Amino acid sequence: MLRRRNHRHYVRHKEEARAAILARVAHYNRYYNHSVRRIFIKNSKSRWGSCSSAGNLNFNYKLIFLPQEVLDYVVVHELCHLKEFNHGPEFWALVGQVLPNHKALRRLLRLAERT
Repeated sequence: MLRRRNHRHYVRHKEEARAAILARVAHYNRYYNHSVRRIFIKNSKSRWGSCSSAGNLNFNYKLIFLPQEVLDYVVVHELCHLKEFNHGPEFWALVGQVLPNHKALRRLLRLAERT
């Protein structure tokens, strides 16, 4: 029963999430100008976003229920993986170019995971 309710919630909000996330990807990619292949909106249990080696970006639809700056953090984080496919110093420098407060935003995301 809970699984079905969760799926209905996902279906009801998926396109709203797609519109919001596509807008934020377009906004931030004006700065980075990375090549994005496809963007998928998913209903993952444990990930807010991911980036494939093929250049596809995946985002959790539940991002639209978080504060805008946290959604933006996840978008920027995944966009930066298109250039740096790791979490090394170069990756964090790339994130910091657009979001100098990325550490605080990451903490907010971790808090949201607990609720």
